[in-house]
Amino acid sequence: MSDGTPDMASSTDRPATAARLRNLGTRLLSLAAIHSDRLVNEELARVGARKWHYAVLATLDEFGPASQSELSRRTGIHRSDMVAVINELADQGRVERSPNPADRRQNIIAVTEQGHRLILELDSLLAEVENVVLAPLNPSEREELTRLLAALVDHHGRSM
Repeated sequence: MSDGTPDMASSTDRPATAARLRNLGTRLLSLAAIHSDRLVNEELARVGARKWHYAVLATLDEFGPASQSELSRRTGIHRSDMVAVINELADQGRVERSPNPADRRQNIIAVTEQGHRLILELDSLLAEVENVVLAPLNPSEREELTRLLAALVDHHGRSM
């Protein structure tokens, strides 16, 4: 509560929370992120995907074929982890590797038609999760929250 008094929850509601906890933005952000992350991971796992799969496929879909190092920079996925992600997606037929004509030591990763179909499925699935997580907010509040979160992420230098 904004007046500094603890929440006075009824016996049918959640337990009362100390005002200093209820008004601590970093705590609230963490709790919301934990809930959101759990739902995203569960729904992606239901269709055999992971967040890193989505990040790679979305990046390839938007920017086109790229080297593994470029994908690493654009997604924020560490290079050593990127190899495993690309291997998983390639084994599933969602991306393909081809030698870079400019540097034969490097592979270029491209999304396949199967990968395009998956990204569309994941876009829909994640939109549903976002609707669940952000259910209490109206459309303008959702836009404002997204804008504020992007400002925090940009300020702290984390790749989106």
